[in-house]
Amino acid sequence: SYRDQILVLTYPMIGNYGVPDENDVDIYGLPKHFEWIDGISVAGLVVGEICTTPSHWRQTRTLSKWMEDQGIPGISDIDTRELTKKIRENGTILGRITYELPNPEKKINFIDPNTRNLVAECSVKKPIIYNPTGSPRICAIDCGLKLNQIRCFVARGARVELVPWNYNLDVTKFDGLFISNGPGDPVVCRDTVNQIEKVLKRSDIPIFGICLGHQLLSTAIGCKTYKMKYGNRGHNLPCIHHGTGRCFMTSQNHGFAVDANTLGADWEALFTNANDNTNEGIIHKSKPYFSVQFHPEHTAGPEDLELLFDVFLESVKERLNGNGQTITVRENLIKKLSYKPKFESLQMERPKKVLILGSGGLSIGQAGEFDYSGSQAIKALKEEKIQTILINPNIATVQTSKGLADKVYFLPLTPEYVEQVIKAERPHGVLLTFGGQTALNCGVELERSKIFAKYNVKIMGTPIQSIIETEDRKIFSDRVAEIGEKVAPSEAVYSVAEALEAAETIGYPVMARAAFSLGGLGSGFANNQEELKILAKQALAHSNQLIIDKSLRGWKEVEYEVVRDAFDNCITVCNMENLDPLGIHTGESIVVAPSQTLSNKEYNMLRTTAIKVIRHFGVVGECNIQYALNPESEQYYIIEVNARLSRSSALASKATGYPLAYVAAKLSLGVGLPDIKNSVTGVTTACFEPSLDYCVVKIPRWDLSKFIRVSK
Repeated sequence: SYRDQILVLTYPMIGNYGVPDENDVDIYGLPKHFEWIDGISVAGLVVGEICTTPSHWRQTRTLSKWMEDQGIPGISDIDTRELTKKIRENGTILGRITYELPNPEKKINFIDPNTRNLVAECSVKKPIIYNPTGSPRICAIDCGLKLNQIRCFVARGARVELVPWNYNLDVTKFDGLFISNGPGDPVVCRDTVNQIEKVLKRSDIPIFGICLGHQLLSTAIGCKTYKMKYGNRGHNLPCIHHGTGRCFMTSQNHGFAVDANTLGADWEALFTNANDNTNEGIIHKSKPYFSVQFHPEHTAGPEDLELLFDVFLESVKERLNGNGQTITVRENLIKKLSYKPKFESLQMERPKKVLILGSGGLSIGQAGEFDYSGSQAIKALKEEKIQTILINPNIATVQTSKGLADKVYFLPLTPEYVEQVIKAERPHGVLLTFGGQTALNCGVELERSKIFAKYNVKIMGTPIQSIIETEDRKIFSDRVAEIGEKVAPSEAVYSVAEALEAAETIGYPVMARAAFSLGGLGSGFANNQEELKILAKQALAHSNQLIIDKSLRGWKEVEYEVVRDAFDNCITVCNMENLDPLGIHTGESIVVAPSQTLSNKEYNMLRTTAIKVIRHFGVVGECNIQYALNPESEQYYIIEVNARLSRSSALASKATGYPLAYVAAKLSLGVGLPDIKNSVTGVTTACFEPSLDYCVVKIPRWDLSKFIRVSK
């Protein structure tokens, strides 16, 4: 799709993880880390800053060296933000990379690549077969295909024959037709369109198209296409599925679109872009024909809709079995993408009065991160005309200021005091996830002593059961194992003797952590029995439960902020990488957002896992998931899930401009994520993943001037 384009990357630092080995191939002979067999497709690359010292276990050379080897020019130290503004004002523009400033008198020739048949240049010249013994037989028309499309088919057992763009198709030689993505204007590919028309006329073979393939199928059925002003290019574009109303993150790169108003009576729109309302897919109402404008095969980008390959192959196999079509592709997609919201998460009536548990008393050395989440929640509820009651022991905080909450109680966050407030105020709902661990622990105690049930107070947002499951390490480990994910080998113990026994089983060195504790109190590493004895004594003073973990010292610590609504729409808003290796609490560590040394594969492997885990626990609102990632492989463990707004959430909100706490409060009322507006643009949806054209670094600062007689 990038053929002969000058590509501008908006993220400022490029090449941090270098270029992997080109000769690394899989069992089908496909390169493992590249999306095409034949070098680099772009005409040139424009970046803000190029990294000369990549940091990744797979890298074999720098990005610059690879481009030099391939003879592709690149230019760095360009203000890409300013350049992006120019492209935004003018739409896609022609450009050149030159060595010196051009002479204003001299006319510069710009060549428009779209006047050429770019598809013919990209396409294979003769058929290639992958997985020759596989079944069913898929014929893939190569208009400029990405290799992951072939991988998605062969991984599911199919045989793929990749044919040139203008190949004369024989319907007796294949069971399903796939039309790939590619560059340029669909009008140029008349030969391909003729072949698709022939297949549609002569058979009922299932057809699936992606990107340019979507535009070509649309043209073959008589639809019109048009050139967009900007096009859609990125890994975070939200698409709404018409059959279910659910929103999915997609990867896109296209400058042309299909006019859905020109669809015939037997066809309907399948997906629509949630931001600009352009068409993102079409489907036949009864026959097995469908196509999408985005890239479900991802690489790079989100893996949310890879199941489209399953749906296509199921329709192919069903036709081969000769049972006739038991379920249409349209119905099958609706069935696979449907989600039935749980009754509790969609409360029948909206609460009129809500109690918010604020953070515990702040002490020296703590920042007011939970003040941010509390005040955002109040703001969101006020917009919905809901009365807010706040319990918070901190006098000098924003959320306790005049004009925010309707009523403030300056009381300690203990079950006894909270019960008195509930008794006096009789709120309809309560929010537990906006005041950090203190509010959460208090809420769990109130639930266990049945206070909420006694006064008929509904817990809004994430169900209390999910909170308990993520907090108790043993239950958490078992629940995570149910979906085939792993937490680091660990044991929960209640005494020093048990701690020593557990360490013998797991093997030294170990990490000891106090459960249900604030800011990682009583945690540390132990290399032997003596060190563990001292640590265990300290930790058991803070908490009755102590966790002994396998030591992952030196591993990368990565975390994701995840948002999910009651209708199962799920996004990851921000991911962060700790500069310090695992073992230093995030609050005290230097943190960089977004992550700098994760390749696309690692980033999306952890993103997909995060979404899988959050769905499994049924979180509604915002939560944070932390991973340990081996710096020498793709091995990872889940460290923990905070089913609440954490200290990182405040950082993520400020880093991305995405108001996590505000959105989480709206979601707790049963509002759908696609229905919330993006607070920055006011037009687009909040169901998107921010892409940053800057890098954020958080450095902890200890303000010693507050302490008298301390040496600095």
